[in-house]
Amino acid sequence: MSDTTPLLDVSGLTKHFPIKGGFPIRRTVGAVQAVDGLDFQVGEGESLGLVGESGCGKSTTGRLITRLLEPSAGKITYSGQDITHANRKALAPIRSEIQMIFQDPYASLNPRQTVGKIVAGPMEINNINPAGGREARVRELLEIVGLNPEHYNRFPHEFSGGQRQRIGVARALALEPKLIVADEPVSALDVSIQAQVVNLLQKVQRELGIAFVFIAHDLAIVRHFSQRVAVMYLGKIVEIADRDDLYGNPRHPYTRALLSAVPEATVDETPARERIRLAGDVPSPINPPTGCRFRTRCWKATEKCATEAPPLVQVEGNKPGHLTACHYPETADTVPAPRLSKDPEAAA
Repeated sequence: MSDTTPLLDVSGLTKHFPIKGGFPIRRTVGAVQAVDGLDFQVGEGESLGLVGESGCGKSTTGRLITRLLEPSAGKITYSGQDITHANRKALAPIRSEIQMIFQDPYASLNPRQTVGKIVAGPMEINNINPAGGREARVRELLEIVGLNPEHYNRFPHEFSGGQRQRIGVARALALEPKLIVADEPVSALDVSIQAQVVNLLQKVQRELGIAFVFIAHDLAIVRHFSQRVAVMYLGKIVEIADRDDLYGNPRHPYTRALLSAVPEATVDETPARERIRLAGDVPSPINPPTGCRFRTRCWKATEKCATEAPPLVQVEGNKPGHLTACHYPETADTVPAPRLSKDPEAAA
């Protein structure tokens, strides 16, 4: 991150979903702590990858950023404006600047509308009339994302999964946004198609200067796409750094374990990287562990980990901007450094 004001600044972001119980009076008896105190920034034109196991709060974070969900606590600042609890009227001017690409390319498209209607929808809602008309702009967008402009009058069921996701990208680009939240945009696609969509998004980011929050669980794809990477575990960010620094020198035990699970092919006599197998299951977000949330599965946990939650800070030996939340961070010689392909086509 540079010293300039970030496009998106998230501080202490929290989302707890209440659990109702009791009869006959429904009362709150607990809460699912989906997201609990996130701090990160995204600069203009930058891409931040958000990775972690299923259920760690990645998608909830994306929906909080786009204000599809109301935060329980914390602060979201966009272009210097606090939008944490902004009402519909206050959000209207910036709705067009923050767009989202959803995980399921079919469920996010209205099956009863044509592609032209779907992509033009945001322009109609925001009363935008581009030069040359909306239809011309839609055809231009279809061409940008690699579809035939003649597909304007077709319906979503006439397209493959990869093509549907391209329609979703075209819709997200319709309002010329400054920030796009991509919620696992390739996880529902065939492996052979994933690289095409990732390369398309990378081309869009490079040519249009759009900032991305790229949510995924495929570490090779995240490394290929994102400039910085944040690792989440049970609603918290445990490590965030530049992609090369994080993949080459992971300091949090959970990050080490994630990277050790990535398959690799060795063509020489170099010994295979040691696989770290975590014990137990991810604890319930309804009743997370005290102190460090990873301690119940960590091989380095002590009494201190049970009583004190480690802050996300710069630890000794880290490069500037490499933050880790661990009382006993890993060292470079603890586990052999991971070797990951930077090319998603190679991963496919």
